[in-house]
Amino acid sequence: MASKLHVKKGDSVVVIAGASNGKSGKILAVDTTKGRVKVEGLNIRKKAIRRTQENPTGGIVEMEGFMDVSNVMLQSKYDARKSNK
Repeated sequence: MASKLHVKKGDSVVVIAGASNGKSGKILAVDTTKGRVKVEGLNIRKKAIRRTQENPTGGIVEMEGFMDVSNVMLQSKYDARKSNK
């Protein structure tokens, strides 16, 4: 996968494909080697957490998962595309 992507950390994006189609959020992390991004509040996954000193109860935590960069579009480009139709 190319190391140059059309989005970067902190950009506002809209999901254009998949289960979260049409939802928007801010990019939290970018994995350039795999071509994947983590978007705030989207693609929520559940993960079992072991009891630790920081988290004494343990349990199940919901966290964002990575999604393919081809499934997201910059908010500004998305709005421009919608206004042209």
